[in-house]
Amino acid sequence: MAEIGIDIDQAKSFLDRGQLIGLPTETVYGLAGNAFNESAVLKIFQVKNRPSFDPLIAHTNSLEKVKTFVKDIPDVALDLAEAFWPGPLTLLLPKKKRIPLLLTSGLKTVAVRIPDHPITTELLEKLDYPLAAPSANPFGYVSPTTAHHVQDQLGEAIPYILDGGPCRVGIESTIIGFENNKPVVYRLGGKRIDEIEKLIGTVRIRTNMSSDPTAPGMLKSHYAPVKRVVIGDLEELIPKLNPLKVAVISFQKDYPEVPENHKFILSKTGNIDEAAANLFSAMRKMDKTAANCIVAEYVPEIGLGKAINDRLKRAQA
Repeated sequence: MAEIGIDIDQAKSFLDRGQLIGLPTETVYGLAGNAFNESAVLKIFQVKNRPSFDPLIAHTNSLEKVKTFVKDIPDVALDLAEAFWPGPLTLLLPKKKRIPLLLTSGLKTVAVRIPDHPITTELLEKLDYPLAAPSANPFGYVSPTTAHHVQDQLGEAIPYILDGGPCRVGIESTIIGFENNKPVVYRLGGKRIDEIEKLIGTVRIRTNMSSDPTAPGMLKSHYAPVKRVVIGDLEELIPKLNPLKVAVISFQKDYPEVPENHKFILSKTGNIDEAAANLFSAMRKMDKTAANCIVAEYVPEIGLGKAINDRLKRAQA
């Protein structure tokens, strides 16, 4: 199994040798390798069993470093970067040749982000290459938000997991690309759309369920537990499917007829940010119950609510 620790120099040593590690960000834990090293990038696809047509995100710690592996940054992208980096926002930018085509799944753009987590920032500062780092879980499954989630599923495939505690945001970054220099949202995530639009005006949202993604996180079926997920009105679903045989993920309400270990309330106070931070842990916990299926409900589409509902839709698919 992987060693779990906080030794940044040890983590760097593995990465410098072309190996992979688990590492924390404010969104989810990533499976990280040298983004300039094609064999390391290939290992990421192999360890995750991820299809090669689903591109990866490159992570670094400064705009200056970003400029060394992208051709240019449109003015609107620069505005977004200066306002929201470090943070849960990924930008699709034209890549330079030093970024392997394998990382971008043959696309001419590379997804780039500066994460906001102190231990990972310290690691990235020590590296002269960006890190390719999709979520550290088998492809299609629920994303990990603790080091032990990574250990449970990929611990036998990697030597080290950098432990940064539970992820603060809990869902992946928002992804924005540019078509004719106009911003397009390809994945809803941890950066709220209202904050983005306050800075740059109305953006087009194109988070279609795709089998040919132009950005990470666009596949129809994704972020899914092993158990079947059914989304709808919990008041109707629970009695219909039998309260003793379902696992329930509710936004705010408790359902006393459901066994205590078969239910997870995302936020008892109705806080959308708290619900987002708890979503993937809830899916994992309910997936481990003896229930026949998981039933869940959509949350209000305010703030991060749209991103939560996007993950629920893909889990159901």
